[in-house]
Amino acid sequence: MTDSGARRAVPDAAVARLPVYHRCLLELEARGRDTVSSEQLAELAGVNAAKVRKDLSHFGSYGTRGVGYSVPQLILDLRRELGLTHNWRCVIVGAGNLGSALAAFGGFRERGFEVVGVVDVDPERVGRRVGGLRVGHEDELGGIVAEHDVAIGVVAVPPSAAQEAADRLVACGVRSILNFAPTVLDVPDEVQVRNVDLAVELQILAFHEGRRSDAVVGSVPPGVGESASA
Repeated sequence: MTDSGARRAVPDAAVARLPVYHRCLLELEARGRDTVSSEQLAELAGVNAAKVRKDLSHFGSYGTRGVGYSVPQLILDLRRELGLTHNWRCVIVGAGNLGSALAAFGGFRERGFEVVGVVDVDPERVGRRVGGLRVGHEDELGGIVAEHDVAIGVVAVPPSAAQEAADRLVACGVRSILNFAPTVLDVPDEVQVRNVDLAVELQILAFHEGRRSDAVVGSVPPGVGESASA
């Protein structure tokens, strides 16, 4: 792939697909596959082959005609592009149901992320253990960030407390935030925020379910279900 000093701008949509390709490649590697074509990777990722080729070409990976892509090499290249060649340390603000579940999730570490701290303001939560970590008070956030060189902050608090949580993270020097609160955060331009709104995702699924139901109803032949006598 391209040298870091000559990197071109990459569309956000393409960047968002890289983790999907990475996951698919890991599945192929687990099955013992050494190569994969753009068509095969596209089918696994749920996109078209032209999009796969274009996405990977942003990083100088073009595969070999008639052979495809080397699975181990493409995994290595994507890990490098995604910054997964070393662990990224994360801190979670909020030790409720969601924050506790995130802290206990074992899949982060194998993907290059390590949760090193969880904080909350609720006295009933501070001091208990989640995911092998002691829940600290939010006032301890700065110390955790400094001690562990935290790169990413996770906001897992109610919407009313999300902005304050983000402000605390920014004040501690955190420049990347994953926000699970269904609200828009106001942060400095140099801070990158990714929003995960579960309600929005459910609404999108409901939209598609509604379309599917409408299509089924619309496919019923005229007269079916009607009384034989008019």
